Amino acid sequence: MSPFPDGAPCWADAMFPDVAAARDFYGQVLGWTFDDLGEEYGNYTMALVDGKPVAALMPVMPGPDAPALWNLYLATSDAAAVTGRVEGLGGTVAMGPEDVGGFGITSSLRDPAGTAFSLWQPNTHPGFGLTEVPGAYAWAEVYTRDAPATDRFFPELFGYEVGVMEDPEMDFRIWSVAGRPVLGRMAMTDDFPPEVPSYVNVYFSVPDCDAALDTAVRLGGQVHYGPTTTPFGRFAAVSDQQGASFSVIDTGTTEGEMPPMT
Repeated sequence: MSPFPDGAPCWADAMFPDVAAARDFYGQVLGWTFDDLGEEYGNYTMALVDGKPVAALMPVMPGPDAPALWNLYLATSDAAAVTGRVEGLGGTVAMGPEDVGGFGITSSLRDPAGTAFSLWQPNTHPGFGLTEVPGAYAWAEVYTRDAPATDRFFPELFGYEVGVMEDPEMDFRIWSVAGRPVLGRMAMTDDFPPEVPSYVNVYFSVPDCDAALDTAVRLGGQVHYGPTTTPFGRFAAVSDQQGASFSVIDTGTTEGEMPPMT
């Protein structure tokens, strides 16, 4: 049984051309330590906070110019059943379901807008050992270029309850499971470069957003948005020195009132 409800984010990992450089970057920006599982598991490297797994790094798969990127896993109690429904909802099955060395069962999927994500049905690896503490996973959002298609796909696949933010300046929704928010959905606008596809943005918690950005930039990363302070926290969108995008958020620094939801 997963400690996370079906449809909730439960794990994140990233592929890198240079895992050693990624370890140095995230070790300094997020305070991670690491445990390389060895060649038997493709040098899959657990990122740890207080000795508990919070994410993982791994070498890119063989192929031409494979990009560095973060991938989010959504929990499921039946990966085969969920995977079997994806194509009927207009999505794509890129891989799976398949067993990963006894750790769990996964599938790699895309929604109709092309948003890549994965499923995780746990066995010996339940997922995040910590969340919402410095260095750990904090939140995630689906950024989509086809909001109607994405809005049909995910709630149907996972049975999300849908909340719509009452803000004329953005098209933003919150998906919940049993009344608990688990994932956001943002409609992409013309402010995004046309070459940026639909994607999932993973947020990691930090004690000081500005300090984390200073460290990221010093190590060769880039700041793409922010920092900005919101009712949810002070956050910024960044990429590491190999181009993998993610966000950092200090949830203890807030400003303004929570927007109404319908």
